[in-house]
Amino acid sequence: MNTLAGRVALVTGAGQGVGQGIALALAGEGASVAVLGRTRGKLDETCRLLRERGTTAEPFECDVSDTASIPGVVNEVVSRFGRLDILVNNAYSGAFGPLLEMSDEEFTRGFSTGPFAAFAFMKAAHPHLKATGDGSIVNLVTSAMVRWDPTTYGAYAAAKQALRSLSRTAAVEWARDGIRVNAIAPHALSPGLKWWTEHNPEEAAEFVSTIPMGRIGECEEDIGRAVVALVGSDLRYLTGATVPLDGGQAFFG
Repeated sequence: MNTLAGRVALVTGAGQGVGQGIALALAGEGASVAVLGRTRGKLDETCRLLRERGTTAEPFECDVSDTASIPGVVNEVVSRFGRLDILVNNAYSGAFGPLLEMSDEEFTRGFSTGPFAAFAFMKAAHPHLKATGDGSIVNLVTSAMVRWDPTTYGAYAAAKQALRSLSRTAAVEWARDGIRVNAIAPHALSPGLKWWTEHNPEEAAEFVSTIPMGRIGECEEDIGRAVVALVGSDLRYLTGATVPLDGGQAFFG
């Protein structure tokens, strides 16, 4: 039984990694997927994988830092698919490093592609999600927000903490519109993290040792499947939550 049959999902940053894993998991449950990202070749490959699972998938080139273009992209998705039920804000392009070594431009980029872009997508999607009577938004944040020592992660954590607060506020304000909003803080073996683990084996082993489950999550099987659960009917009473998908590493209190 496909639990999301007939529903349409929009996933940003779906050309690879966690975004692709989420798109694959949603497609596996019957959802049609609008695949958004900057690189057409990667979008086409994700769509090919989704179509192999028997669902409808269409690519949409989109640079989320261009927030003025986002309403038009959302309208194009709805025009193409006829509706919108699920929004996943995964795309992010920020900077890491000590604060004194970070330029204003680098710091600002994390906010423009993070909470500013998500805000634009959420506002543009709101009337369409409301129209379904059972809309769902999932925003990706990070456990770096609660690290006891956020050294080199400060700008990243700041942008994601803003997105976490935005998620909670929208969950409360839009609950009566039939829209649920939750955030997830995942660890997943994305291409970037995979490259880092292969080139820094000792540091990677030390990192994994801090995860109680002893492994980094898989993009589809661990993160994508969790998103399927969040947007499905079994968790219809859950909204405004931040769910750590990190094998027990982070403590959100």
